[in-house]
Order: sequence, then structure tokens, then C-alpha cells
Amino acid sequence: MGENQITEQLDPARMRDFARALLEDVHALERILESGMIESGIRRIGAEQEMFLVDAELLAKNAALPMLERLKGLPFTTELAQFNLEANLSPLVFEGGCLGRMERELDDLLEHAREAGARDQTRVLLCGILPTLHRGNLTLDSMTPIERFYQLNRVMVEQRGGAFKTYIKGIDELQLSHDNVMLEACNTSFQVHYQCSAEEFVSLYNLAQLITAPVLAVGVNSPVLLQHRLWHETRVALFQQSVDTRSDTKAARGTRPRVNFGDRWLKHTIMEIFREDVARFRSLIAIPSEESPMQTLDRGEIPQLKALRLHNGTIYRWNRPCYGVADGKAHLRIEMRALPAGPTVLDEMANAAFFFGLMAALPEAYGDVSKLLSFDDAKANFITAARYGLQARMRWIRGAQYGASELILKELVPAARAGLKSRKIASGDIDRYLGVIEERASSGRTGAQWALDSLAAMRGNSKSQETYRALTASILHNQEAGLPVARWELATLESTRDDPNNYRTVDQIMTTDVFTMHPEDLVDLAASVMEWEHLRHVPVEDREGHLLGLVSHRTLLRILTRGAREGKGTSVAIGEIMTKNPITIRPGSSTLEAIEKMREHKVGCLPVVNEQDRLVGIVTEHDFFNISARLLDSWLRQGR
Repeated sequence: MGENQITEQLDPARMRDFARALLEDVHALERILESGMIESGIRRIGAEQEMFLVDAELLAKNAALPMLERLKGLPFTTELAQFNLEANLSPLVFEGGCLGRMERELDDLLEHAREAGARDQTRVLLCGILPTLHRGNLTLDSMTPIERFYQLNRVMVEQRGGAFKTYIKGIDELQLSHDNVMLEACNTSFQVHYQCSAEEFVSLYNLAQLITAPVLAVGVNSPVLLQHRLWHETRVALFQQSVDTRSDTKAARGTRPRVNFGDRWLKHTIMEIFREDVARFRSLIAIPSEESPMQTLDRGEIPQLKALRLHNGTIYRWNRPCYGVADGKAHLRIEMRALPAGPTVLDEMANAAFFFGLMAALPEAYGDVSKLLSFDDAKANFITAARYGLQARMRWIRGAQYGASELILKELVPAARAGLKSRKIASGDIDRYLGVIEERASSGRTGAQWALDSLAAMRGNSKSQETYRALTASILHNQEAGLPVARWELATLESTRDDPNNYRTVDQIMTTDVFTMHPEDLVDLAASVMEWEHLRHVPVEDREGHLLGLVSHRTLLRILTRGAREGKGTSVAIGEIMTKNPITIRPGSSTLEAIEKMREHKVGCLPVVNEQDRLVGIVTEHDFFNISARLLDSWLRQGR
């Protein structure tokens, strides 16, 4: 997706030209493979690091463009959202001290990013999904202003034929409808690359498909999305749904989505994937035609195959085949895309070492994995790993069944150790990285499990905004300290509770789990709910969530008193006695504005509504009393 010179509009003639160029690239690659022009005899590894940019309040910050200006000359690039960056690491020969060198390069790049961000209080955070993300971050205002991203959004929305629908069920349940592709920007990953020859590509690609599940199970780090606790690696479910361009008709007949694991083992050649993807998926964007790749080959040179690479960049296989050219030589790579960013650089490198070690060891130990396990089982293992992490159970080769931790500790870590040794990887690096994997698998403490355990410990003591900010603050602190996640203490509220940045905007303090009424509900029901839940205000909404009114404790008390005095019942509808068109506030408004509104209008609460006047929360005078008491206590304890 790094090509900028795309066509500005989906001109049919230009798209036909691109389709012709794409087909010619496919034929050129076939010729390259038949002629033995793919580099062989050397194994290289590489990685791409995606990251979030956050502000002083640990909220997503659209700071990528000024950051990139300060990082000129370094291998950083844009992502879909302005609150993301990507760093591309140098390819390294897979031998000796390569893993330690990769870690040091990654540390150096992140330090450069931190220094660039420090100028305007931008922090760099590695995590699969930022816990403090909210819907307001996911508008086109946050999209990186590059034409290919705008066109990608237009085309995907057009092909989808309406809003993108997301439904993910875990501990909580998330259902939402979104009118653009920005939900994809919720995901950041640590993608690793493994170069191989054309002759061994099929066997190694199938092996990558097999081992992705256990490697992911021990590396999960994305358990929350928009303050919902979902899968241990929610990225897997979210990514598929966030860019699902299938119409309802195509989805109903089982058409494969652009984000997919595949449906079968490879049999003969990498071309099986490229041919299938060109056949299945229409081009979303195009680049101007260049010289024919056949003419380039006729001159004895290696073509870039830009059309094929661009199209391949819009097909999101979890293990993606890649063609590239470096130093005048063509090569093939397997890009393993399932691993999330974070929790630390050390944890990421441990995941990479585990994957690379298995890729080195298992071809000899397992042979042709397509004969040892059905593809459906490999695919089911992947989904199970994403949902449950180390709690997953997996069906393995020759019908064996394991819990993920048992499989990793008993069979796969020893195999990975042997594989790294076979590449003469530095023994200290092997012990360090695989020790991190063993510690996680033994303790059950992945990044996802740490986050879920932290939220459970804080959940009864705070509003959700505060807990997710405390979680993010703890991630940032531990990440910068470099301690692997298996050794992290659980996040606590104390780290952020006394920070004024925690209370700057309404959405940081509002209650989102709101008890509401419909206008046709009985007054008796509202009175009972308010008594049971100790509420002083209940919003009234319609079936679509639009705010219609507000019922206060005082209003209900007056109605009930009058009914008792006059000997009348209270079987009237809420809509008859509610306060219509109540004073409201937006979630992004400052807390000072909320306080001024409440004072000016002499009200004890403000329903919080979005731009469509849908209710998203409520903030009350009691919330401000609590905050004031908390901050005053903190200042007194600090002797201010």
C-alpha cells in the first residue's frame, strides 16, 4: 500500500488498463518462477512495527504528519490514521546475532519517535488496540490526507453497498455500524517477514499457516475495543469486519472476505494464491501503467511488478505472500500479520523468535504438514487462539489435542530452540527470547490476560473511562521500563486517579451504562428503577437511542405525592410527565463547560449526546463533587 501515484478517480478506462497491467504482472511472475530467477540459498528475516500516537491524556492524537517531518531520513511511514505510524526494519540474514540486532534497531527507532513526539507532548505506545480509543477518533478527520486512502475508503464503501457492520462477542458484546473504513485503524501489529526460495515456498507457507495459531495464542494483546472486553486478540475479528467489502448477497453465498486465513493448503506453487486473489477480488485502486514487465525481462532485468504488489496489498491474508526486488534480485517472502504490537519490544521479539525458530525446525521435524492435519483444523485453531489466547484448545498433527500452553511448552518451545540453534543464533538470544515465551505460557499471563485481569480488579471501583485510562497509563509505564508482560503488576487506579488530565472532558467522566426509559413506559416503572438503582435522573429515549426527555427524582416525587393525596394511581406514561428537550452536552466538551451549563440552567445532570442526538452517557453534579473531593485530597496530601 506504499504506492502514492494512484489514479484519482475510478475511471473505467484506467481501471481496465490497470487490470491488463495486473494480468501481465501475473504472467511475468510465472515466467520469473519458471526461469529460476527467484533468489535462493539465503534466508532473511525482517519486521514492520506499527504504533499509536497519544496525547498527555493518553487519547489517540492525530500527530503523524508533524512527527514524520521530524523523522525525515528514517524508515517511518504513514498509516491509514493520523494517530498511527509505521517503522520498517532492515532485512537481516537469519543467523548469529540477527535477533539482537533487530531488537536494538527497533529500540533505536522507537527512541527517535519518542524524541520527535516530545516536542509537542506526543507519546508513542505499542498495543494491538488502544484501550482509550473512542468513536470520535474514527471519522474521516483522522484519516491521513493521502489520496490513496480516500479512494480506498470510497471504493470499499461503494462495494459494500452501505455501512460496515461490526458484531463481536466476548465477555461483552459490541454491535456497531460505521460509514467508513477507519475501524481498521484501531489495529496495530508487529508483522514479521521470512524469506524463502520458490522451491520451498509451498511447504514453508503451509507450515506458517499451521504454527500461526500457537504463536498467536501466546502473543495475544488486544482484548478491548471501544471499552468492550471482547476476544483476546480482537484485531482478528475487527480487521475482517472493518474492511469487509462484500455486499449482504455475497456474504450470504459464502464469498471470501478480503481479510482471510485461506480455505486450503497450497499444493504446487505460490501462483495458486496470486491467481486466486486476482480472480476473487476486484482492484480497489490503480496506478498508471509503466513499461511492460515482459520487456524488462527481455532486457535481462527484474521487473518490480507494481500492479501485482499493489493489488496484493489490498488482500489481507493473515499470512501474506510477498514478491520483492532488492539489489537487482527477485525474492519471495511470507509476511506473518497476525501478531499484535506490544506489550514491549522484548515481548514482540520473543514472538518473532518463536515464529522464526519453528519455521526453521519444523520442515525437517514435520515434513509435509498438509498430510498431518486438515486445513479446517488449522483454521479453527487460529480462530480459537484469537478468541481465547492461552486458554484455547487445539487439534494438532496426527490427531493429537492440546491446551495451548501445553502444546507450546512441551512441543513447540523445544522445537523452536532447536530451529534457532540450527541457524547458529546467539545462544544468549535464544535463552532470552524463548524464556519470555516459556514464562508467559507457564504463568498464563499474556498481554491480553494482564489487561483483562487489571480491568476486573478495577471494574468495581471506577467509571469505565477512568479504568481504561489507568490501563493505558500502566501499559505505557511498563513498556518504557522494558519489563516483559508476564512480570507486570496489575494496573491500578492510583496511577491516574489524581491526575487532572483524567477529568478534562465530559467523555472522561460520564457514565455510559445508563438506565433509560421509553416514553410509553409507566411512571411506576421509572420510580421503581430509580429506587432500586439509587438514581436521581433517568433519560427518556426512542427505539433508535435519540434523546427525547428527562425524568428527575423531584418530578417523580411530586407526581407520586399528588397521586397519593388525590387518591389516584400513577399508571401514566413517562412521556406525559418528562421534561422535554433537556439541556445536553457533547462528549468532547470540557468539564468546565459542563459545570457552567449546570450552574446557568440550575440542573443536576446533563445527558450526553452525539451529533445525531443519540444518548451516549450522562454526567451529574455528584460526579463533579467526587472529582473535586479526590483532587482536593490529593493536593492536601502533597502539601500544595
